[in-house]
Amino acid sequence: MPLQEHNYWLTTTEFPKVEPHPLPDRVDIAVIGAGFTGLSAARTLAQRGAKVAVLESETIGWGASSRNGGMVLTGMKLGVNQLISRYGRERTQRMYAASLASIDCVERIVREEAIDCDFSRCGHLEVACKQKHFADYARQAEVIAREFNHQLRVVQKNELNSEIGSTIYHGGMVDEVSAGVNPARYVAGLGRAAMRAGAQIFERTRVESMQRESSQGEAGWKITTSRGPLWAREVFVGTSGYTGKATPALQKKLVPIGSFIITTEILPEKLAHELSPRNRMIYDSKNYLYYYRLTPDRRMLFGGRAAFFPENDQTIRRSAEILRRGMIDVYPQLRDAKVDYVWGGTLDFAFDIMPHAGQLDGMYYAVGYAGHGVAMATYQGQKMAELISSEKSGGDKPENPFVGIPFPGAPLGLYNGKPWFLPFAGAWYKFLDWVS
Repeated sequence: MPLQEHNYWLTTTEFPKVEPHPLPDRVDIAVIGAGFTGLSAARTLAQRGAKVAVLESETIGWGASSRNGGMVLTGMKLGVNQLISRYGRERTQRMYAASLASIDCVERIVREEAIDCDFSRCGHLEVACKQKHFADYARQAEVIAREFNHQLRVVQKNELNSEIGSTIYHGGMVDEVSAGVNPARYVAGLGRAAMRAGAQIFERTRVESMQRESSQGEAGWKITTSRGPLWAREVFVGTSGYTGKATPALQKKLVPIGSFIITTEILPEKLAHELSPRNRMIYDSKNYLYYYRLTPDRRMLFGGRAAFFPENDQTIRRSAEILRRGMIDVYPQLRDAKVDYVWGGTLDFAFDIMPHAGQLDGMYYAVGYAGHGVAMATYQGQKMAELISSEKSGGDKPENPFVGIPFPGAPLGLYNGKPWFLPFAGAWYKFLDWVS
């Protein structure tokens, strides 16, 4: 098969057919974005009796939700000591507990909605690119066991062949709680679940602007879309790396960063087992990291920040070459393996590299997953839906440690949503990988 600039996951599933129908005049809640965040929120809101319209500029799962590696990971992008120094011990404990609960949340939805998406608690393996990175693993594991009562297993270099068929790393760390999933099948199933619950989804409906406007004596929002206007009592934004001009205050707080993936042809069973004996979700310790796994049909999926700019034909083609070279550095056994697919997607990074949720300019939102979005986006969609429902009914607010933390913008305000500094950021991270 010749190399296809196409997302492999999309060849494995069919998305729900959404019949085009006119926008309603009024809804209780307009959800912007039909990815993990928006669909999870819509499902929960509709189950609680709200009239929900999901407005999606493309189609269900079109963005990062169907383009990622399908890694359902514990923890956050930042290390635990960094989190404790920034947020204090008690809030960091709640954040870590939420990261574990987020995986339970995905598993529960998959079970309740009978979503056939190859969800598997296979665990993740982080591998150390340098000896000093490995030395840090023991310290991290000790802090996580003591502070969060969560066990990680440190794997010495001489034992690493039981986890990975590569000799270039200095050791590893395993978390058995993490999982793998086919993200396209999962987001398609989440879309069906939201519709079954009663949410209406409107594809190819781009939100152009939103402004405060009362209707029938109620405060709310007039939303202008590419398919006409509607009014909503509340708005929830879950657009992540594709956040745009319709929500400028949010756009200025998020940096869209490209992430790219290749997948090989189907590998022989013996070779696949040699590469990943326990079928882990694997990523390395660099800032400019690689992440990789076997797909359920035994392809090697290999991804990374090969180009910092979001996906286009040029960055995808260039990334395919960079990632193939990286894959062979890790796994010389794949030197002759054909690469069948390459594609790109866009992550959302906040300036503090943290997930954020809450209200901004009167709109609810959940964003900033920094590559840990499969579980956390699902969880934040559900938690924010519970918060919106509780504020309407006067019930108890759900526990969510990411609501209310500081949400910084760019230093000196030198950013308007167009990431002109990404080449410099890419060079900086490469420099950090060299010196640290």
